[in-house]
Amino acid sequence: MKKLTLFTFIALMTLTIVPSNVAAKTIEPISSSTNPKEVPAEVKVLLNRLEEIKNMDKSDLNSSEKKVLRKEVKAIKATLKSSRSGIYLSVGAIIIIVLLLILLL
Repeated sequence: MKKLTLFTFIALMTLTIVPSNVAAKTIEPISSSTNPKEVPAEVKVLLNRLEEIKNMDKSDLNSSEKKVLRKEVKAIKATLKSSRSGIYLSVGAIIIIVLLLILLL
């Protein structure tokens, strides 16, 4: 019984502790006109094709035509994803790098 009262007391204490100066921070939206990035022409063509497919009336298409469109959309998205450049590190890779740096230094 003493453990139950202790745990309930701890739970109540953790729930009653509230930071006194909690306020919502307003963030101004970033305008795309302030820093426009140049989009390559082939990417614009692929994005336009995706918009055409999105706006297309697919109700009169048969299943094979819809399947072809789905494959085309998947191929375009894969092409756009592969065209991005950058280095991506997972959390596990970052932990391993930090541990290696600690051990070596």
